[in-house]
Amino acid sequence: MTRTAIVLFTRDLRVHDHPALAAACAAFDRVVPLHVLDPALAGRSPNRTRFLHQSLAALRDALRERGGDLVIRHGDPVAETIRLAGEVGAEGIGLSADVSRYARTRERRLRAECERHRLHLRLFPGLTVVDPGAVRPAGGDHYRVFTPYFRAWQGALWREESAPPDRVRLPDALAAGARPDGSTAGSRPDGLPVGELPALPKGESPHAVPGGEAAARRRLAQWLPTVDRYGDIHDDLAGDATSRLSPYLRFGCLSPLELANRAGERAGDPGGARFGPFVRQLCWRDFYYQVTAAFPEIATKAYRRGATEDWRHDPEALDAWARGRTGLPIVDAGMRQLRAEGWMHNRARLITAGYLTKVLGLDWREGVAVFSRWLLDGDVANNAGNWQWVAGTGNDSRPHRGFNPVRQAARFDPDGAYVRRWAR
Repeated sequence: MTRTAIVLFTRDLRVHDHPALAAACAAFDRVVPLHVLDPALAGRSPNRTRFLHQSLAALRDALRERGGDLVIRHGDPVAETIRLAGEVGAEGIGLSADVSRYARTRERRLRAECERHRLHLRLFPGLTVVDPGAVRPAGGDHYRVFTPYFRAWQGALWREESAPPDRVRLPDALAAGARPDGSTAGSRPDGLPVGELPALPKGESPHAVPGGEAAARRRLAQWLPTVDRYGDIHDDLAGDATSRLSPYLRFGCLSPLELANRAGERAGDPGGARFGPFVRQLCWRDFYYQVTAAFPEIATKAYRRGATEDWRHDPEALDAWARGRTGLPIVDAGMRQLRAEGWMHNRARLITAGYLTKVLGLDWREGVAVFSRWLLDGDVANNAGNWQWVAGTGNDSRPHRGFNPVRQAARFDPDGAYVRRWAR
């Protein structure tokens, strides 16, 4: 008897080191890769929508190279997944676990519907290096401060990377619905169409990088030779020597575990430089995922108990900051880079966020919203977590820390090259 499973792709748009896909291809005769375009998430960021659609096209190409395809559906992801399971006779559904409030609600609803329809649901790792909740402090559900988390994270056992499947076999009903040339519409009346990819939207940032696993792997190969110098060069604003891999991590076009392994191996021996400056940044990413898993209100409520929130309301000041028109060159340069590229250097993020909250006295939630609109890498855990850290309402053990923009510019852009590039 042929056994069929569905792999629901969400923020894991790749075939390399994809535990859910690898497990399904190993355990089932037929596998249906599925992505559901949810109207509840549409329109939040034209930049991310464009990146998403590019990444879906790349994922479809990678699956077709292996004999499969990517099924595209529109609507409620739970309803569409259950409907497709009935159409192809699936008995199981695989999904990468996520931590946001939206993702966890989707997971609970999907689990309830799977139980009702007698389908097996299994959650897999893949969005972090170390799973949220895998390391915990004594007497607590998560780490509130980074340094002890980093110590525990270094001692955690990392899972083995999953090899990409050699072949993905579709059910007959879906295979019949796809034309040999790769198109899908109306090829045979007895086949289920795999669905059309959406038209590529324009996006808002003219210099945004393209999405997709192939683009991610090209960028990784280009940047990796510099990882051993990362600690010395990553704060140089004009040098632009950071990895720029964060958008690909946000959409799962690149496995964070594979990246940590490759960066650690390149930087030195596993017992020493494996946990060097770049891998430490990946730990920061994991840190905010475990914080968000325990505190899903991270984008709307102050995380730190007793945090003082006495923000001003000044729409004109907010608009000037968002458009890069404050008159302070280093701040304006960062905000203009954001609009042009859908990305901003991490040091510039600290400077611009510190200026909004500590100098202008405006609510960090307004900064979260602006960054969320423009950033290709904007996700709930890291965007909101870092904003709260800068604002003094989050996980910083020194909540009154400030980022004097003039001093920051003198230290990290001493020749003014970054400012000239973006705020001239």
